[in-house]
Amino acid sequence: LAGVDLKRLARLGLAPISSSEAMAWFDAAHTTGDAVLAVTRLDTTALRNQNPDTTPAILRGLVPTAPRRRSATASGPVEETSLAQRLTGLSRAEQQRALSDLVRTHVAGVLGHADASGIAGDRPLQEMGFDSLTAVELRNQLNTATGLRLPTTLVFDHPSPDALAAHLWDRLDLDESSADVSVLAELDRIEAVLRSGDGTAESGHERITARLRELLELAAKAGSAAEPDESEDLDSATDEELFALLDDLE
Repeated sequence: LAGVDLKRLARLGLAPISSSEAMAWFDAAHTTGDAVLAVTRLDTTALRNQNPDTTPAILRGLVPTAPRRRSATASGPVEETSLAQRLTGLSRAEQQRALSDLVRTHVAGVLGHADASGIAGDRPLQEMGFDSLTAVELRNQLNTATGLRLPTTLVFDHPSPDALAAHLWDRLDLDESSADVSVLAELDRIEAVLRSGDGTAESGHERITARLRELLELAAKAGSAAEPDESEDLDSATDEELFALLDDLE
């Protein structure tokens, strides 16, 4: 086995055994009377460090169920933010760049590289050394990172990091309008805080009010910039167009 293979087995919690041990266990297996017997050495520490959802079912009983991580906010504990929520509010280019970095980071980890800087987005994964086992490991890691249920054929259906990132973008159902959704969600949160009062000092309310007025003016300017300037249309209009406009007003 190559170094990459040994590292992959170590991550799975499988410790290597020597040839002499393997042959001795093989001889002993014949004396047990069992029709099917698998013998290996396990690294229980590595198993406990795994995500239980990606641990092979046959070994899952050796891994304690990890509690779901929660983060505390002013309104109490909430579930950990999902990848899709973290990408909400970004432009499409930023979302795709973030997904590309995510894929290349996991590809580098599966291949045993220290960082993802040497992972080319357009290079086929099979050329990098992926086989059926590493493909499944990468699929499992991306399942955990994205919250999706991706097929075992993922790497073969989308054979490069760029293709994988594009597929994840499609599956997460992201779009550029998510920026509007994010802003509206923040406004809802601000409204809830203001309605609650929450013991904010009067000086704090004044600062908040002043800031909201600044943002309102900024939004108004941004909206007016998107509207066509009718004065420019009138300046460039011909005499015939102006007379036609007056006729319409009558």
